[in-house]
Amino acid sequence: MEKLIPVINKLQDVFNAIGSDPLDLPQIVVVGSQSSGKSSVLEAIVGRDFLPRGSGIVTRRPLVLQLIHLPAEVKKYSDNNKDEEEEVGAEWGEFLHKPNEMFYDFDKIREEIERETDRVTGKNKGISETPINLKIYSPHVLNLTLVDLPGITRVPVGDQPPDIEQQIRKMVKHYIERPNSIILAITAANTDLSNSDALQLAKDVDSEGERTLGVLTKIDIMDKGTDALDMLLGRVIPLKLGFVGVVNRSQQDIITKKSIRDAVKSEADFFGTHSLYRNLASRCGTLYLSKTLNRILIQHIRDCLPELKVKVNKMLADYQQELLAYGDPLYDTKNSQGALLLQIITRFCANYRDAIDGKLTDLSVNELYGGARVNFIFNEIYARCLDALNPTEGLTTNDIRTAIRNATGPKAALFVPEVSFELLVKGQIGRLEEPSLQCVELVHDELLRIVAQLETKELLRFSNLRDRVVEVVHNLLNKYKTPTKDMITSLVCIELAFINTNHPDFVGGDGAITAILERMARNQNPNNNQNNMSPAEMQQQQMLQQQQQPMRGANVQKPQQGQQMQQGQQMQQGNQGNPQDAQAQQGFFNMFFGRPQQPNQSQPLGNSPPNASGKDPRNEPQIKTKPRGSSFGSNNSVAFKGGDRLPQVPVTIKPMNTPTDKENFETELIKYLLISYFDIVRKNVKDTVPKSIMHFLVNKSKETIQNELVACLYREELFDDLLSESSQIAQKRESCQTMISILRKAHEILNEVRDYQIH
Repeated sequence: MEKLIPVINKLQDVFNAIGSDPLDLPQIVVVGSQSSGKSSVLEAIVGRDFLPRGSGIVTRRPLVLQLIHLPAEVKKYSDNNKDEEEEVGAEWGEFLHKPNEMFYDFDKIREEIERETDRVTGKNKGISETPINLKIYSPHVLNLTLVDLPGITRVPVGDQPPDIEQQIRKMVKHYIERPNSIILAITAANTDLSNSDALQLAKDVDSEGERTLGVLTKIDIMDKGTDALDMLLGRVIPLKLGFVGVVNRSQQDIITKKSIRDAVKSEADFFGTHSLYRNLASRCGTLYLSKTLNRILIQHIRDCLPELKVKVNKMLADYQQELLAYGDPLYDTKNSQGALLLQIITRFCANYRDAIDGKLTDLSVNELYGGARVNFIFNEIYARCLDALNPTEGLTTNDIRTAIRNATGPKAALFVPEVSFELLVKGQIGRLEEPSLQCVELVHDELLRIVAQLETKELLRFSNLRDRVVEVVHNLLNKYKTPTKDMITSLVCIELAFINTNHPDFVGGDGAITAILERMARNQNPNNNQNNMSPAEMQQQQMLQQQQQPMRGANVQKPQQGQQMQQGQQMQQGNQGNPQDAQAQQGFFNMFFGRPQQPNQSQPLGNSPPNASGKDPRNEPQIKTKPRGSSFGSNNSVAFKGGDRLPQVPVTIKPMNTPTDKENFETELIKYLLISYFDIVRKNVKDTVPKSIMHFLVNKSKETIQNELVACLYREELFDDLLSESSQIAQKRESCQTMISILRKAHEILNEVRDYQIH
């Protein structure tokens, strides 16, 4: 059991050599307020004066103190006619920063502590978390490992920073929050325990008090009428490890250089003769404190040792795996370099293909990656964007009327000209090109993202090679992006080249006319027909109603009598059970085959009556006249012989503001046909664009990436530059090798303690 503490000391030496403690080794952390007697307790445990003293903060760096018991000769001597025995032998100290240098003079140890503290923190009372490691070999000590921390202060002194208290508390918590640390909380007995900084910090990290040992100092100078009995018995603040009372040397004893051995004897006399504490004398004093700490530390090490072995083995395996990632030092021969370069390129290309195909072994479960993101672009971004396109967006009723009139030329067409439909539908189909080209850019960026995330261990090792690989792949993807965009543009041009009105899914002229007539019939009697409409028909009607501008009053022309009779017979045959449809069809034929109304016919809903010739004055050109002798401006009129003047033709001519019923019908017909054909083209484009991107960009890059990299990089004159290892990787490899060496030593040290020794 006694070998456990030296084992931990060896481990501390091993890890302190690299300036870290990754194992959280078992140790005793001494915590206390400034002037609480912390340094006096440590010197009493060691039995020698070796710690710096003075005003303000004296301990400004953690002091890792390893006490190592040495066997010594027993010397007998007489004191007051009594035979006494004393262990005698050499005592010395060693600092980790000065190996193989022994300090037999403990005053020199104090000076070295001050010198090393000033070297790191300066002389302005600053603090540092870098520890000082000191070993003390003595026959008067028990095996212990203690960490002395700066005393907790509240008011900055000298050049100390204003937040000195927060810095010290942060440092203290850094040590005591480790689960394997035993907290030695030192508090002066002449103060209230509820105000103890040491116990307060210990409670923050050890709320149950399972690894906190309390020490009460200055019991001998408590005010008369007060005592520490309740505190020592744990009635004020209960701790699992209890409280130990000690009596320190007074300032006068320090001035008169009273030895610590004499002080320990005086301490024993105080507790043995005191009326209140003599029953607790066996559980008080520095000697009892040293034995208690030794016992607690040994038991704690015994409990932590199995976990330490497991942790050392795991860390050793992790660092060995990391070292493999950095690889061995490079070969000197060109053939070996070429083989290594081919191996790196092959692995990178395989990872690129696997990332797209979803075959990587370390796929994330938190977010989409690789090919899944490309699929998201096709189905969630691009497809939804096309679905959201309105087939008639940007087209007003006047635009459609203008297109129809331009397609008829100087004559008035009996039917809707097909040229106007093609002109309008081509303009809408052209809108599909821009989002399709943007889809190419998104997929291209996603492939670049995959390349950036494929930072294999070999590429991280060779920074020059990684930069060149990324450059070659970027150029490759840019090269394939151009034909992909050309293909997308060609797909849209193909759709624009031939408007296939014979497509089986196209509604056609007859179907469009029938649908519009049915809608007109429903509009005339919505109460009787709305209940018979299917949901699809109701949705279609709402869409048409939203797109249709309000109908205004217009002059409805009547067909000739013979035509009217023939049309009436057709309507009776096809719509015998639906008089509303017959009425709608009657209105349709009136619009296409009608003639101007006669003056004696019924007056339509409008603003002005027809003129004497029977024509609607709203459809007649408005001619302004002026008295003879006056003239219009040269830009507004043309003069004729006879004195009559006509208005000059405007530079820009737009349709009349009030459309006729025939024009309203033609507009709705064009809209209906345009929506039907646009949906067909949109469906085709939405299907062919992702296929084109996959073929020309994604699959092409997968197939040719390895050949491209080999052709651009596998050159003997580039081997030295591409396979030049960065200094950072070399440092990491060296650091990893150092940790492996240290962990192997730690593993050997832990194996020195056999199972039978710790049971």
